[in-house]
Amino acid sequence: MSIDAFRRVDIDRSSRHHRLAVQPGEALACTVAVPAELPASQFVARPSAARVVERTRRVRLGDVDVDAALRLDATARYLQDVATDDAAEAALGNTYGWVVRRTMIEVHSPARLGERVDVATFCSGTGRSWAERRTVIEGNHGASIDAVALWIRVDPISGRPTGLGDDFLEVYGPSANGRRISTRLQLDDPPSDAVARPWVVRRSDLDPLGHVNNAAQWAALEEVIGARLGVAEVEHRAPVEAGRDLDLLVSHDGDPIRAWLVADGIVRTAMRCYGHEKG
Repeated sequence: MSIDAFRRVDIDRSSRHHRLAVQPGEALACTVAVPAELPASQFVARPSAARVVERTRRVRLGDVDVDAALRLDATARYLQDVATDDAAEAALGNTYGWVVRRTMIEVHSPARLGERVDVATFCSGTGRSWAERRTVIEGNHGASIDAVALWIRVDPISGRPTGLGDDFLEVYGPSANGRRISTRLQLDDPPSDAVARPWVVRRSDLDPLGHVNNAAQWAALEEVIGARLGVAEVEHRAPVEAGRDLDLLVSHDGDPIRAWLVADGIVRTAMRCYGHEKG
């Protein structure tokens, strides 16, 4: 991409606390009396005696980068797949009525092409209409990846947040162990000197609702990181839709690297990476 492709993008900074991954965002305010912790910001230990769902998969050619290491967008897809399997096996209904709002991934040792990885997931916290999910990925050749994500439960027809209910807490409450979490955004808006370039939405990125799948949005980070190890965070503030002019904004003045997907002056996705800068 030539330098001529980069341009200034004006940001609507009044939208940060109102445009979330599901609508209407105002319905997601945390109202519990117990102080709620920041969501998807720490790696809670695996429970010794509660529900944990495990899957084993092989790292395939379509999952890796030029160095044969598992990419972040492929990692996010692994997280999404095991979460869907868990929800389906729990048989609570509304399997696909979950929308991810925030994810944090730490790569201690990357998975490699052909490596067999075990993916284990469990609920690590709850709120009124949301839950936090921890996932651990370990490989037979030393891969070690921690992840945690905040998911909002929504009605598949209206798209509005819906309560978790007693049936959910009966299945997932033991692993959450009473831990309460909020839906608070943690990443900043882009600075005025962030560098912008066009970002193209591909048809293969879209889900059945016409939105860019959350895992596909992690591909934007693959364009700006320079190393595989480190911590990466992504927050989904508003849907990324087909047919909109989308820009990738980057502020790369050291560690952390920060990036944003912006459409119509509104930050749709905010991203931050620690330890991924070029050596």
